[in-house]
Amino acid sequence: MQIQIINMKKIFSIILLLPLLITAQTKSNSKLKTPVKKAAVTQTKPLDGFVINGEVTGFTDGTTVALLNGQTGAPETETIIVKNKFTLKGKVIAPDFKVILFNKKPPYLTLFLDNSAIKITATKETIETAVVTGSGSHTDYINFNKILQPYQNLFAENAVEDAVATTQALQVIDNFIQQHPASYVTLLAIIRYNQLSGDVAKMETMYNGLNNTLKTAAMGNYIAQQITESKKNAIGTVLADFTQADTTGNAVSLSSLRGKYVLIDFWASWCRPCRQENPNVVDNYIKFKDKNFTVLGVSLDKAKSAWIDAIKMDGLTWAHVSDLQGWSNSVAQQFGIFSIPQNFLIGPDGKIVAKNLRGPALERKLTALLK
Repeated sequence: MQIQIINMKKIFSIILLLPLLITAQTKSNSKLKTPVKKAAVTQTKPLDGFVINGEVTGFTDGTTVALLNGQTGAPETETIIVKNKFTLKGKVIAPDFKVILFNKKPPYLTLFLDNSAIKITATKETIETAVVTGSGSHTDYINFNKILQPYQNLFAENAVEDAVATTQALQVIDNFIQQHPASYVTLLAIIRYNQLSGDVAKMETMYNGLNNTLKTAAMGNYIAQQITESKKNAIGTVLADFTQADTTGNAVSLSSLRGKYVLIDFWASWCRPCRQENPNVVDNYIKFKDKNFTVLGVSLDKAKSAWIDAIKMDGLTWAHVSDLQGWSNSVAQQFGIFSIPQNFLIGPDGKIVAKNLRGPALERKLTALLK
């Protein structure tokens, strides 16, 4: 029996992992296909694995219960409810996010799963707030969410700058990290700290303090990647000049825009995340273009007609360049761009002020710089 993969973007917003996973079009995207296994309804704990025993009222006998991969939304195992009870079992290499889905549709339960004997108690109406016991990792996750609850507005898409609340939240997160040095949830805490602070040096210090088990976990590898990426074209350094042809074939150089704040935006007509972000860039361009700000689009297209059509369709009225070589675009190669959208914000002196500003983060940064 197959299970429809649900909207994982909504799930990620709940489990605090919005920027962690599906955020860009990469050079070699691939689909993960995970076979669905039927889980026997049994109360026996498997060797070296997990068993989830649930008691959930309000569902009819035969209702499906599926355990989904927290990164892809792909089903990993499933069973059915019998007399308000169900059992799921298996094994995880390391504690990780999973989603339990009832009857192939929301509401759903987010679980930070480890190899433990876990009990879930809920009603059909209280799935998202089910009582989960037996998992140390999930307990850490719940506790982390509780201490961050007063500061959730700081992570919202329309977040308003609040220096006092941000300082308090960073202290709360730092305290959690210090108090839970061996918890897998500490990896999530480090990611959240960096989301608020943008302090990559601090993130690296936190990462270096982790044990090797955490460093090599999925989120540990993600943190390491972020640290490595931050050292390329580092903030505060002058972004090297480049020249490419615009849509009419005329050469445009970055240095010709010196003296302005410039957002160098790497995108393509075929990149769905790029096209979704374009309205935000347009809004900010309109708001700040008369305050010494502009945008320079660098396209990783191959088809000139598709590139020009996308510019017109999305209302991108700033300068655009491309050599129409796709991922082999010379500017993308120059700066090590292997996923899009990506961007650099440079100051009037040509130095990098910020990188990969998306959504409200772009407006907040420009507002701070162009008061």
